[in-house]
Formats: sequence, structure tokens, C-alpha cells
Amino acid sequence: MSAPSVAELVAALREQGFVIVRNFASPPQRLDLLAAAQHDLEHAVAPVEYEADLKYPGAPRSREAEGGLTVRRLLDAYHRGPAFRDWATDPRIAAILREYYAGETPVLSTVHHNCVMTKHPAFGSLTGWHQDIRYWSFSDTDLVSCWLALGREVADNGALYFLPGSHRAAFEPERFDEQKFFRPDLPANQEWIARAVCPELAPGDAVFFHCRTLHAAQQNASSAVKLSLVHTYYPESCQPVPGTRSACAPGVPLA
Repeated sequence: MSAPSVAELVAALREQGFVIVRNFASPPQRLDLLAAAQHDLEHAVAPVEYEADLKYPGAPRSREAEGGLTVRRLLDAYHRGPAFRDWATDPRIAAILREYYAGETPVLSTVHHNCVMTKHPAFGSLTGWHQDIRYWSFSDTDLVSCWLALGREVADNGALYFLPGSHRAAFEPERFDEQKFFRPDLPANQEWIARAVCPELAPGDAVFFHCRTLHAAQQNASSAVKLSLVHTYYPESCQPVPGTRSACAPGVPLA
């Protein structure tokens, strides 16, 4: 079976709010990224975010508690070295997003995502249903993220779950809690959650997903740390709102 075209990938992304691209990173490229991520994780190369800082379910109570220095994210991936910079601006990512944005130049956000996501077997937290746009401030809400699996990702080690089509829904504010997580106690929300899918990703697979697509992840029940690389992009006609965190660092156009 032939690989889907860029147009077919973009059509699926628009329809369901996410699309899987198999074997997106070549084995040498993935291995270079994995080695760099493992090095920075082992040495806790700054800037990092700790599980204890977010206090999601399953996280240590504080940095002083057992497991308190469990890293959740290696931040600012773009500036961590050439392997990360090359991936974030890869022409294949640019081609898919340029098609999605109807010919506009996609721009890499160096503020949102732009990180290596880690999911540890112990002290790695559960992430509830949410939309990434909840804390972002842009002139439009048509942002797309690219998530690269540096290793195998399945439900049991904390892979992403998605709610297909949720990016097109107009959810009332009361459907979310005070932290803007989608409330699983509401019957109307439960109907959506019943549609959840968890695509299995092989090493080197990528998933593109819309910033309004509801997604979640369980804790890691395996014996190994899961590592993923994620970046967010917006079209050049979309601008971060001045004075907000989204505007605190310049984006990088994908030429």
C-alpha cells in the first residue's frame, strides 16, 4: 500500500483533528534525536520542568518528596542543538503545514511545546482531557502540533488518546473545570470520551494534531521512560497577542 499524499494527510487532519504519519523520521535522524534527548534528561540540562511543579495526578507532592526531581519536560528543544533545530524546521513538516495553511508559511512557536516530553514509569503523572489552546494567546486558533515518537508509544506507557472531531465542537465553558480540563463527570462529556482512540506509534512515527483537539494520556505502566518530541506551528498571518506569554519569544518561519 502506498504512503498517503500530503493532500490526503491534510484532509484527515482537517476531518478528525489529528493524523498519523508512519515512519516520518528516518532511523538515523530518530536515533540522533533520541541520544540527544537521553543525554539532556540524564544530566537534567536546563531548562526543565518537573512533575512536582504541575502536581497532576500521580506526581510527587514537591521537589523535596520521593521522586520530586522527576523531569516532565525538557524545555526549549529548538535551542538544545542542531539535531533538534533541524527536526523542528524539517522540510517535510513544512510541506504538510504549508498545505494545511493553504500556501502560507508555517511558523514554529518557540514558546509553546517546543520540548521533549518525558513519561516516567514512577512519578510520571496522568494528564486529563484538554485542548492545548487553553493557555495560548493568538489572533487565531488554527495552530497545529507535530508529535514525534522517539520510542514505541502505546496506551500502557502513556501514549496520547484523542477525541476525533472534537476540534470542530463548540464546547461551553462549563464543560471544563477551573484548570480548563474537560470534565469527565458530565454526561455530555462522557459521550465524547466514549469515542476516544489511542493510536499506537512505532519509533519514528509522528502525529499532527490541532490545538483544539481534546487529548489525554495515562500514566506509564511500563518499565522504561517514554520520550517524545513536540513542536507547535501557526501560519504567518496568525500573530501572538502582544503582552502575553505567547509573544515572549519570536517564532521561526519554515522557509
